Amino acid sequence: MGSVLLVLQLIVAIFLVVVILMQRSNGGALSGLGGDSGIGGLISARGKGNILTRITSVLATLFFALSMALSIYFSHVETAKKTSILDTPVASSSIPADEPKATETAPSENPSQEPQVPVAE
Repeated sequence: MGSVLLVLQLIVAIFLVVVILMQRSNGGALSGLGGDSGIGGLISARGKGNILTRITSVLATLFFALSMALSIYFSHVETAKKTSILDTPVASSSIPADEPKATETAPSENPSQEPQVPVAE
């Protein structure tokens, strides 16, 4: 369920950005893609603006609703687990407690040989 909501949120966000960029602005944005042909020939500039405004408001409302749904869904999932990242124990080291650590020096049985490093099995 969560992954479906996330995918829908992503799709709505992409469409929302595209529709916002298609609207007329001082900089032009992507409004040049429509041009005077295609949809511009069938619908007046005012009608085209009204359609983009309505689509933007619908997508923004849908984006907000999906954001709230994701927030509610994942808050219920987290409370069902009742775990926190702070509650997880830190991974213990691979050196057993009864063996000397690498920083400690163990007395050598044979001083002529180089010190032996214990191998964890």
